[in-house]
Amino acid sequence: MKTYDVIVVGSGSGGEIVDAAVSHGMTVAWVDKGPLGGTCLNVGCIPSKILIHPADRIMEIREAKKLGITAEIKNINFHAIMERIRQPINESHEAMQRGIDQAENLEYYKGEGHFIKDYTLEILGKEIQGEKIFLGSGARPLIPPIKGLDSIPFLTNENVFDLTEKPDSMVIIGGGYIAVEFAHFFSAVGTTVTIFQRGNRLIPNAEPEISELLKRQLERRMHIYLNTEVVEVKKQGNMITVTGKDSLNGKEVTVTAEKILVAAGRKSNADLLKVENTGVKTDTRDYILVNEYLETSKKNIWAFGDAIGKAMFKHVANEEATVAWRNAFHDHKTKMEYHTIPYAVFTYPEIAAAGMTEEEAKKNHTILVGRARYSDVAKGGAMMEHDGFTKAIVDKQTGKILGFHIIGPYAPMLIQEVINAMALGGDISLLTHGLHIHPALPELILRTLGNLSEG
Repeated sequence: MKTYDVIVVGSGSGGEIVDAAVSHGMTVAWVDKGPLGGTCLNVGCIPSKILIHPADRIMEIREAKKLGITAEIKNINFHAIMERIRQPINESHEAMQRGIDQAENLEYYKGEGHFIKDYTLEILGKEIQGEKIFLGSGARPLIPPIKGLDSIPFLTNENVFDLTEKPDSMVIIGGGYIAVEFAHFFSAVGTTVTIFQRGNRLIPNAEPEISELLKRQLERRMHIYLNTEVVEVKKQGNMITVTGKDSLNGKEVTVTAEKILVAAGRKSNADLLKVENTGVKTDTRDYILVNEYLETSKKNIWAFGDAIGKAMFKHVANEEATVAWRNAFHDHKTKMEYHTIPYAVFTYPEIAAAGMTEEEAKKNHTILVGRARYSDVAKGGAMMEHDGFTKAIVDKQTGKILGFHIIGPYAPMLIQEVINAMALGGDISLLTHGLHIHPALPELILRTLGNLSEG
């Protein structure tokens, strides 16, 4: 059996730890079922945004009429859009493989390993042991127990990028980030889209008014059924019939489509890794339990990223990996902070937020709430953006920003100024003391904070 200073499971943000360990001269085993780069590179952030960028341009062209511009989309080359995904992914794979080949003291085990006893994994018929182990084993699509689903071909975020021809119609099961982003893309390129969401709103963790505006905007070009659980799917020739049941009135709705995309959540890979064999505890959903220092229940084993299911975003996983590494090799421990975690949803309109929702903030704070519409500032008015808005939640006693929420054009970029201020303590003066260009959309941040009132 071979023993390493460090074992890293997962090649997503686990790569951050591998790089650090190799640069410090440690012996490293990198275990990953592949492909290199993890979810974000291969079936997540990167390919999905390559799809969404042209979808955004399509929507802007369609909406140009409000600005006095008559434009026509003559053709959408679906095949070319899908093919464009592959080049940057392949280039990243090649670069990562070169790094592995050139690294000293690093061995890469490509396969699905699992623990067989304390600190010991079996992989490719070999047993390896680690002094310190980092689990970035990720997650996979959650496939709900729907009658008939296991007998039909269906899409997930892992195989949807293999499509080479545009589906004429599609049912999407789910109403979270993945669901609404793909709904935006496929609808934009001309697919008839229907969403079945078992919950009472889209993006359930967003502010209710943001979820409501998103629904209104998307309903202009697709069908959305909330409070509707899919109970059965059937294949009928080349089509798939999906039956949903409304949880409020019991009524059934049936939709027939060419493709079905399951985006009903994520499932931890900890079960495949059999972490219980090394004394690592999981929660009821099989996500690995960690403390604020990202330590698992087993000494010298840390976990991060989608494996722990806390905030399943690439930027969070990278930060968690950094914190886990620091805590493994430094006496002074660093806590992983989640209260200012930002996120973005690249649907149309775009959504971005950081920190608490109003409901969360009210539990422990006396709050002020500020709101503004894009059209409240000159640039938003020039864009004729009348629906998008912002919302700030501020602690009344301290003047610190507790949360900030945006829906509208460039939301992920606009939120960055707020994120920086929150990282420095969150005092609103960090934003109001700086000059803002006029007319420009960042003035929207100032207008929101200028409208604070009792929440």
